[in-house]
Amino acid sequence: MERKFLLTLLLILIGLHTKAQLKTYSFEEVEELMVSAPKTMIVFIHTDWCKYCKAMQKSTFSNTEVIRQLNENFYFVSFDAESRAPVRFQNRTFDYVPNGPNSGLHDLAWHLGEIDGQIAYPTLSVLNSNFEIIFQYDSFIRPKKMLRLLDRLQ
Repeated sequence: MERKFLLTLLLILIGLHTKAQLKTYSFEEVEELMVSAPKTMIVFIHTDWCKYCKAMQKSTFSNTEVIRQLNENFYFVSFDAESRAPVRFQNRTFDYVPNGPNSGLHDLAWHLGEIDGQIAYPTLSVLNSNFEIIFQYDSFIRPKKMLRLLDRLQ
């Protein structure tokens, strides 16, 4: 009985250790990589307080098949819309823009995530190898729907 328990525990630990990891890139890294290996870029625009963003991170972006497809076929950028660090992208520096004492929005989040004059979280923006937005979606995406989307983008 103790042997079975130890074997089961060992298999669980191996499974946890070998779980697929989603490779994320910075905007700067993607720009460099696009020169020699162009791919479609997927930007996940989120905030720390957004419950749907967190749910998507826990379900969609932890799904093994979603991870595999993203890692193999795309450059994935996870971007906090309230990040205060400047970001250099496409020969331009984007900054955080405060709109009150404790709130604001990063200009790059607005640049990539604005749909019909507003931004919602989460937003997925898809850019081609010329960094042109080819698709946007501003809602929670379940793993199965994400896989269908990724298949169409390839």
